[in-house]
Amino acid sequence: MAKAAVSRSRNVAIVGPYSSGKTTLLESLLSVTGTISRKGSIPEGNTVGDHTPEARNRQMTVETNAACTEYGGIRFTFLDCPGSIELLQEPLHVLMGVDAAIVVCEPDPSRVLTVSPLLHFLDKWEIPHVVYLNKMDRASAPFAEVLDALRSVSSRPLVPHQYPIGISQDLVGFIDLVSEQAYHYHAGAAADPVPLPEELAAEEKAARTEMLETLADFDDHLLEELLEEIDPPEDEIIQDLKMELGADLVVPVFVGVASNDYGVRPLLDALVRETPEPQVTAERRGIDLKASEPLVQILKTYYSPQGGKLSLARLWRGTLKDGASLGGDRMGGLYSLMGNQQQALSAAEAGNVVAIARLENAKTGDTLSTVETSQSLPKADILPAVYSLALTAENRNDEVKLSGALNKLIDEDPALHWEQHGDTHEVILWGQGDVHLKIAMDLLRRKYNLPMATHVPQVAYKETIRHAKVDIRGRYKHQTGGHGQFGDIYIDINPLPRGEGFKFNEKIVGGVVPRQYIPSVETGVREFLKQGPLGFPVVDVSVTLKNGSYHHVDSSDQAFKQAARIAMQTGLPECQPTLLEPVASLSVSVPNRFTSNVLTLISGRRGQVMGYDNKHNWPGWDEVSAQLPVAEMQTLILELRSLSMGVGFFSWQYDHLSAVPERIKKKIVTEVSNSR
Repeated sequence: MAKAAVSRSRNVAIVGPYSSGKTTLLESLLSVTGTISRKGSIPEGNTVGDHTPEARNRQMTVETNAACTEYGGIRFTFLDCPGSIELLQEPLHVLMGVDAAIVVCEPDPSRVLTVSPLLHFLDKWEIPHVVYLNKMDRASAPFAEVLDALRSVSSRPLVPHQYPIGISQDLVGFIDLVSEQAYHYHAGAAADPVPLPEELAAEEKAARTEMLETLADFDDHLLEELLEEIDPPEDEIIQDLKMELGADLVVPVFVGVASNDYGVRPLLDALVRETPEPQVTAERRGIDLKASEPLVQILKTYYSPQGGKLSLARLWRGTLKDGASLGGDRMGGLYSLMGNQQQALSAAEAGNVVAIARLENAKTGDTLSTVETSQSLPKADILPAVYSLALTAENRNDEVKLSGALNKLIDEDPALHWEQHGDTHEVILWGQGDVHLKIAMDLLRRKYNLPMATHVPQVAYKETIRHAKVDIRGRYKHQTGGHGQFGDIYIDINPLPRGEGFKFNEKIVGGVVPRQYIPSVETGVREFLKQGPLGFPVVDVSVTLKNGSYHHVDSSDQAFKQAARIAMQTGLPECQPTLLEPVASLSVSVPNRFTSNVLTLISGRRGQVMGYDNKHNWPGWDEVSAQLPVAEMQTLILELRSLSMGVGFFSWQYDHLSAVPERIKKKIVTEVSNSR
């Protein structure tokens, strides 16, 4: 198609659950607008989006793909986001920088719950969005039933923009409820206008009345017209849709089959007419458009082995020229993206989404300018980590490179984080689930040539004592050809309340142990407590040095440290050592139809339910408070998602140490003993 001068732009995120057809819709949008001459397909691995090996091997979107096109005098940047619930962090960041979103979902009432977290986020931030019911040729229920199911998970009223026309089980067209014009689809071509089917006249009228009455809730003039039975003109309805969509007051619903281009042109027409302009979005975000200096927000960070760092950014204000400095970093290039293809730009205007090279200090979500600015635009919260794996480099020489590569992975995907555990000394990578971390492992191997072996992280068990032991002697005497070694002490060992850690006291009278050797006694005790009789660090213990003796020639720091270790080795096993495990405080969020299942899940993992209540601002959801041993948490998120159609989630934090049941303790101690 002929390229018209573009004076306006729109940035639209394509979001939705896994397998809803987002990438297929992007291909159709690019094909219908003439940007690509041949549509790719996911099985063939030749789509504009999903171009990385990780995406094509899994046949799923694993990172945001940007593509630009023009339609109706508008320059569109479409951002196709991952749909897997484990990759939810990425669309949340992207949605903060768009003018509107297309929520793609399947017309299956039993699956609409999977779109609930996205709809909640969109409404929380008042981001305009429409619903595109894809795969309508496979609809498993009447259109009205699908709409009712969607309404149950949306806090905004859904208004049907179209009504589907079907013959038997086949989708053949739609009725535009604004113009009341019927159309029949044609694969690869625009739909043809046809007479309104008489058998659908009543359904169409009811759907149109429903749409107008919903719009009238926000427009007194339209309400008066309806009360007076005046049929409002099309222009007025479109203006109402534009106003209410732009304010996130209503959610228009479209139908189609993206693989056949069905419904894609009407969707584009509506995006041109009804989605808000970039300046409207900027004002809604509280941006002062009177200022002239560029204001940029980073939506996504990419790293490539050859090209280095690339930041996908929304330009909210001003003109950005190649070579400018942002946040103290000089830009290494300015680009428009088409999947993995880059087109160099000399400048970008307000409202554009562009890629900027080599902003080394910029992080996803950051607000940047060419001048020093105190403005920080809102950004999505980082999702709490719920799943972990311990990493070991297959080649030991690669260990020195691992931290740098992991930091780059986290730069690309802030839902990841890693730690060097202080107790177990393992490198642990945290994320949102098994698939999420497997993708990270693939990236480490491909991008950074760092193949990793993984295993379930060790639990940071501790041990303590249940009874006191007094008058424990530790005597170290070693005679050699020269000076010997001599240290002699008496100590008491007592348990402390949970959480007190370790305390060392001394009650030496008369210099039976010289003052300079007392710190060595404490050092010897502390070193022994690193691994107690059961094989784990010892906590909540008090040791008191109360007596001893020394030799004026043979005594030394080392001798008294050894005496302390001997005393602890003798006395601690007699204090009835017991095993402690870390217990987490959980907050589990789930649709209330699954609450009873969650209670059973927690109880079955040795957890204690503390209570549950309605989740604030989440209609139809409950929040369950519980305490759960960390040892039982490794696969908790996998089972929780399995029983809640993928939408359940939780946050957690360490709470306290608790005694391990005896039968489990024996198994753990035996495993540790056998591994030595």
